[in-house]
Amino acid sequence: MSKKHPIISVTGSSGAGTTTVKSTFDQIFRREGVNAVSIEGDAFHRYDRASMKAELERRYGEGDATFSHFSYDANELTKLEDVFRIYGQTGKGETRHYVHDEDEAERWGSAPGTFTNWAAFEDQSDLLFYEGLHGAVVNDDVNLAQHADLKIGVVPVINLEWTQKIHRDKDKRGYTTEAVTDTILRRMHAYVHCICPQFVETDVNFQRVPVVDTSNPFCARWIPTADESLVVIRFKNPRGIDFPYLTSMIQGSWMSRANSIVIPGGKMDLAMQLIFTPMIERLVRESKRA
Repeated sequence: MSKKHPIISVTGSSGAGTTTVKSTFDQIFRREGVNAVSIEGDAFHRYDRASMKAELERRYGEGDATFSHFSYDANELTKLEDVFRIYGQTGKGETRHYVHDEDEAERWGSAPGTFTNWAAFEDQSDLLFYEGLHGAVVNDDVNLAQHADLKIGVVPVINLEWTQKIHRDKDKRGYTTEAVTDTILRRMHAYVHCICPQFVETDVNFQRVPVVDTSNPFCARWIPTADESLVVIRFKNPRGIDFPYLTSMIQGSWMSRANSIVIPGGKMDLAMQLIFTPMIERLVRESKRA
């Protein structure tokens, strides 16, 4: 953590909805005049698309059917920790972009499935914002959680997460249901051992729970809408959280535990605005004072 150069880390698995959360933070940054540097977890994958395919084939040949982008060793986590640490100390750093599709290829000038070159952050930023798979990892090699001033987990119930991933990968990336299913199965070991442990480290978790049947996500025709969901918001440390204010401002919300509030799914953006705007203001204010 650093008073001078704060870091916000949003963590969730593929299909969890971290990109949607990033959009809400972008709104807050624009409205509050916060100059944020954003980095993506995909930028710290160890392999481009072709190399990852070759590595998967090699691992399969050796009997390892669990290797995936969720795995620690499929990512440059030491590099990511260096970025967090250096930014916290100096406000400087570098990142790159992983190009997913043709639209991004046109934007970044690099072929789909490849990385752009590393480039330095712009100067005079107020904070660093991370969104990706591994923003709160603590293991024998790295401790990313210790560097982030605000850690947020995005964790839909598992069947909803799978439904969202299947529809996203089919609609936006052209994969078949069978291909996405194979990916989900291959990722389960790392999901349990690499992704889930992070949510003990996060300061606030958002868990979306559908109120419609998602018992078979592999044949679901559509993703449950926000109005067909509830969101459980859990605070690691509820001290200082004004729950009466939140429940009065968010119609239809209630407290389920001393550290948790449940809200209608359609109110998630509002809840994030109410919860995180004062937190961001405080981080930036303390940064400028330091």
